[in-house]
Amino acid sequence: MIASFCPRAILSDLDGVLVDSGDSIVRTWRRWAAGHGLPQARLDGLMHGRPSREVIALVAPDLDAAAEAEAIDRLEMAQGAARALPGAAELLGGAAGRPVAVVTSCTRLLAVARLEALDLPVPEILVTADDVHAGKPDPEGYLLAAERLEVAAAECLVLEDAPAGIAAARAAGARVCAITTSHAAAELGEADALAASVADALRRYSPSSLRYSSR
Repeated sequence: MIASFCPRAILSDLDGVLVDSGDSIVRTWRRWAAGHGLPQARLDGLMHGRPSREVIALVAPDLDAAAEAEAIDRLEMAQGAARALPGAAELLGGAAGRPVAVVTSCTRLLAVARLEALDLPVPEILVTADDVHAGKPDPEGYLLAAERLEVAAAECLVLEDAPAGIAAARAAGARVCAITTSHAAAELGEADALAASVADALRRYSPSSLRYSSR
């Protein structure tokens, strides 16, 4: 648990934490799977929190993962994110009083499109699938974001909604607050704390000390 932790920076996932794109992601993957004659059950537990190219390599290794990932991005951009989630604008606008980076498993093109479509600020530090060799649950993305912010990963608080992202953050050595938007709390047991939304997580900060409490 995070009893009293004062982070120097906040690293946030995008989908399911800052933007509500869950339904769009599911529709896109189901449409893609149907187009290739793949059983949708093969995607269970894989479509959230991982780069598209890595999911494709797992479920359809005979396909060109890079080309298929681009096709999936086009499908998702055509649908758009439904809405900004509570606290997203505040976090990206500096409400936490700490540097913020976004670490996402989607491409930069898709990440920027989602943020701009919802009039959310695009953070200066945005780590996407284009920037890493291995996606979540590998810690590379979170380690890179911390490095670009010139802060040790152990001094960062990560906001995540998916088990793969939580595993990545923990492997990087960061503390994790799981946002319970896309998975049940029971699936997020590796996190240090739970919050219903980014807004809920931000409310746990004391204006005087900016310390994070798990209660």
